[in-house]
Amino acid sequence: MKGYAPVMDEPGPHGRVKAITTDGLRSYKAAMKDIGNASKQEIGRWANNRVENSHLPFRRRERAMVRFRQMKTLQKFSSVHAAFHNHFNQDRHLISRETYKAQRSASLPEWKTLAA
Repeated sequence: MKGYAPVMDEPGPHGRVKAITTDGLRSYKAAMKDIGNASKQEIGRWANNRVENSHLPFRRRERAMVRFRQMKTLQKFSSVHAAFHNHFNQDRHLISRETYKAQRSASLPEWKTLAA
């Protein structure tokens, strides 16, 4: 097992890993067998696609900010950008018109004070 990094030795903030989703590549199965996680591996085209698509928003921001020289700066920008985007992007298609207008009129003065 030399050369393999541990997948999850200690439980993180969300608990222990129940499953590790990969695509059907044979080398993944061999590596999972070597580190003793073969029983936790889930193989599936659609499950892996869902996992990869969940990372797209961060990848999109990362691609746009290629000019950052340090990864630390990119991470700092991404966290601030995500907070602002979540706060001011109201997802109009998910809520009613009245709720959207109320949220928009509440966030607009706040945005003006931040931008000033």
